[in-house]
Amino acid sequence: MVTLGQRIEELRTERGLSRPALSAALGLPKGAAEKFETGRQTPTKEQQEKIAAYFGVSVFYLRGESSDRTRQEDWMDAAAYSDEEPVFVPKAAPKPKKAPEPVQGGMLDAMLASKQVQELLRATVLDTLRSPEGQALIAKAVRKELERK
Repeated sequence: MVTLGQRIEELRTERGLSRPALSAALGLPKGAAEKFETGRQTPTKEQQEKIAAYFGVSVFYLRGESSDRTRQEDWMDAAAYSDEEPVFVPKAAPKPKKAPEPVQGGMLDAMLASKQVQELLRATVLDTLRSPEGQALIAKAVRKELERK
């Protein structure tokens, strides 16, 4: 797994910046980037968000938790402003649920069929939507829908 320090160093070198130049660009003390990259200091949550925004990557990517550089708000904004019908708008009454079919796929299919995993995913989505970013996304989607009518 890639560490936060390694990811910062990777992004900095891609841009051709020195450590002091990165620190200055972020408005941090001169030696901050060096301390972050060597692991002598961990950036605060706010500093991590600032670094991620500077490089245009997600905080998850910056921390080495994901290999996807896409920032969440980038793909969420794209979904809110696309001409397609939003996924979360129901088109008809839900069909009655039928008994789940036996899982024939791999381990991931079995895990996703688990009630515990489904509840965890639901709770995670709800927590995300309750966050300031989620509320902003919902507001954008509502504004867009109101503008259509």
